[in-house]
Amino acid sequence: MSAPSDSQRPPSPTSGSARMEKIVSLCKRRGFIFQSSEIYGGLNGLWDYGPLGAELKRNLKNYWWRVMVHERDDVVGMDGSILMNRAVWKASGHEDTFTDPMVDCRSCKARLRADQLVEKKGAKQCPVCGGKDLTEPRSFNLMFKTYVGATEDESSVTYLRPETAQAIFVQFKSILDVSRKKLPFGIAQIGKAFRNEINPRNFTFRSREFEQMELEYFCRVEEGMKLLEYWKEERLKFYKNIGIARDKLHVLTVPDEERAFYSKGTYDIEYDFPFGRQELEGVAYRTDYDLSQHQKASGKSLEYFDEETKQKFIPHVVEPSAGVDRTVLALICEAYSEDQAPDEKGKMETRMVLRFRPRIAPIKCGVFPLLKNNEQLVAKAKEIVDLLRPHMSIFYDESGAIGRRYRRQDEIGTPFGITVDFETLGEKDSALCDTVTLRERDSMKQERVAIKDLANLLVAQIS
Repeated sequence: MSAPSDSQRPPSPTSGSARMEKIVSLCKRRGFIFQSSEIYGGLNGLWDYGPLGAELKRNLKNYWWRVMVHERDDVVGMDGSILMNRAVWKASGHEDTFTDPMVDCRSCKARLRADQLVEKKGAKQCPVCGGKDLTEPRSFNLMFKTYVGATEDESSVTYLRPETAQAIFVQFKSILDVSRKKLPFGIAQIGKAFRNEINPRNFTFRSREFEQMELEYFCRVEEGMKLLEYWKEERLKFYKNIGIARDKLHVLTVPDEERAFYSKGTYDIEYDFPFGRQELEGVAYRTDYDLSQHQKASGKSLEYFDEETKQKFIPHVVEPSAGVDRTVLALICEAYSEDQAPDEKGKMETRMVLRFRPRIAPIKCGVFPLLKNNEQLVAKAKEIVDLLRPHMSIFYDESGAIGRRYRRQDEIGTPFGITVDFETLGEKDSALCDTVTLRERDSMKQERVAIKDLANLLVAQIS
């Protein structure tokens, strides 16, 4: 079993690099993503999510769980531990074969995965310096090794899990017994995984610590290929529903020679990132390999008993496995946009905006009193905050010109803005008393809405 490798893609254009630089800058400036341990120089391949990034990530995971678990009768959830018995990783094959081929460039000292080398005129070259003085590829195990207990010897070795799936496989029988599900059914999990990547790169795309959203969908052998197609289509539908354009998604049928040996079919769902087309999710028909391996190694039965046919057998499994961090990055890349909008004086200026779908946006609504030194406007605005906060994430802002406040919210992807003005107080027209201006981010259109209707109107938009 080898770790997944990047597909070979043509170099991304300069415009893609410039766009990516702007996105990375925005993520740091507005508190989406920070370099981990930054005050100590950082640690390569590790990232922290700031206030907005944490909200975005949470919204993605919650929507995945809603679609994959809560809205289905045939899927249950679990939350497995990060540390597991070393025997799990021996049985799954990870301890012996979860490796990448590693190459060193003797010229610039770069350490690279073998599939990162550039080939020119039939010769392999370092992508960093162009040097040809390279070491022979050697296997590098990607699992982080650690020890459990007070002694550090072979008997206490285990690993930080490199994937979440194995926890599902080893708990299959327990969950089957307590959930009383019949085939086909699935077990879903969202959790951290760790891989000691040789060369982390492309911002958060390839990291050493990351989160996965995985489903293991168990079935009879004759259902496997049909369910592989079903889950491919379901996952494409999911990405559309969170705001990723279908024309930016591509389905790669992984050829036989690149698939894991136990897979009878694998699709990679790829996205056009600014740095090139890369995998977001794999949908694989893993057959009965994992359950068979664990049954053999543990000596415990992981068979399914069919009450109708009175037969016992090991189920096959189809696995849609998505990366949380990669999907968050894709959402930000997809949402990032620049357009022209008038400032307070009517002069056109560049507006930076994140066009998130409302259900995914970190902040759903901004609330603004027109003037911060007017007690009545401020009091009414804070009443609206209290009204809406039980239903959604709200940002209250009373500083600066109203146009500046709109721009700040556009830049972080807030889909709606509510302005409390003198018409809200009924000073200009009594018919407009207790109404507010509701602004939509993308079109910048505004409408008057009664305060009493706000909650229902907005909840319908963000669900």
